[in-house]
Amino acid sequence: MTPAQTVIGIDSSTQSCKAVVCDAETGAVLAASKVAHPDGSEVDPRHWEDALDRALRELPPELVATAAALSIGGQQHGMVVLDEAGEVIRPALLWNDLQSAPDAADLVAELGPQQWADRAGSVPSASFTVTKLRWLARREPENAARTASVLLPHDWLTHRLAEPGTEPTTDRGDASGTGYFSPADGTYDDDLITRALGHRPSLPRVAAPAAIVGRTRAGLALAAGTGDNMAAALGLGLRAGDVVVSLGTSGTVFASAEVPTADPTGVVAGFADACGRYLPLVCTLNAARVLTTTAALLGVDLAGLDALALGAAPGAGGVTLLPYLDGERTPNLPDSSGSLHGLTRASMTPQNLARAAVEGMLCGLADGVDALAATGYQVQRVLLIGGAAASAAVRAVAPDLFGVPVQCPHPGEYVALGAARQAAWASGGAAGPPSWEVGLDATPESGGSAARDASAAARKKYAQVRGSLWGA
Repeated sequence: MTPAQTVIGIDSSTQSCKAVVCDAETGAVLAASKVAHPDGSEVDPRHWEDALDRALRELPPELVATAAALSIGGQQHGMVVLDEAGEVIRPALLWNDLQSAPDAADLVAELGPQQWADRAGSVPSASFTVTKLRWLARREPENAARTASVLLPHDWLTHRLAEPGTEPTTDRGDASGTGYFSPADGTYDDDLITRALGHRPSLPRVAAPAAIVGRTRAGLALAAGTGDNMAAALGLGLRAGDVVVSLGTSGTVFASAEVPTADPTGVVAGFADACGRYLPLVCTLNAARVLTTTAALLGVDLAGLDALALGAAPGAGGVTLLPYLDGERTPNLPDSSGSLHGLTRASMTPQNLARAAVEGMLCGLADGVDALAATGYQVQRVLLIGGAAASAAVRAVAPDLFGVPVQCPHPGEYVALGAARQAAWASGGAAGPPSWEVGLDATPESGGSAARDASAAARKKYAQVRGSLWGA
């Protein structure tokens, strides 16, 4: 019996490297591995390479041997700068490094938000690569002068896997998060990157979505890869009307759209996706860690936090949490901090604090869903994914807070699955990605009209508190 052909998908995220081997035809996950990354917002990229190597070695060799191709979905925005010899100059600045906030403000002021939105699809915040390059030019001018090329995390890993002499490549999805690439035109904007860094470095070739961009030293075909959010969209097989709310280290809200987005407010980032379409996206810095931090404060585990939150009424007795524990990206408040409001002797209970944490985290993401709708996207359902999507309290609160039907796909490594699906597409030569079924784990139901009204009131108060404290 001939072994089934397989494909390998990689999720090189902020926290870890995850690898999956999938059946190329059905998408069934046959094996998986995971290796941790160092913590922090500045990381030597060689740690990612070591983690990827270990993750691949932990997969069953007989499944790897039948692999047709491999693809990498990587954390967006990270700045990897290389010298003329292709050596890493300094640790990569990651998406969650906010040191470049003043540089982002300067860049936006120089051209105005509308021009940035029109040219780059997004108004850059401190997360974007272009702002980190301006920071490098300002804070480390010698390193900026040495910078001969700039890659994103997935670009760098794909290039490190490839046999010597392979040209560095990226894809339009990940490139669209740099702040110097036009999703609408599919080209780099040389003026924008030169404005940031002081000169125009070498940039990776932008490969087609289903391209094979090289081969590993062992002869395995390498697909183009993409950014993590684009890979997740591919892994979920998004259809028109779907909005993904991903609750991981960060919180993201995104959809697959047929037309590009150019939002001058900066709330919606107008990215490209991994299939030739577009991926309007809203990102918050604070998601699952809001729950883990609150649980630690209350002296419970996550199951205990769920129990406490479900023991409180919608609206948390008037308690509101602004969950800006790590600053915030959307709204653009990099110097903000978290705060509790509405505490009284009656409302200051563990149950209300737990409920406020869940509602506060989700309120920022519900604002993101509304922002996508404001661009003209027709929201029909929300798909909850990510680690915190397994929370019973999150599932109970989400339908009433979002105001649209909510479904929870089976827990899965959707970034890695999306990368694997891209690898199957690239190796199979079909016109589009293979059809892989995505099952549903749950369809949370609304708590009824009273719960909807209380949730609407909680969102209104959240907005009022945010506006009074931060003016946003």
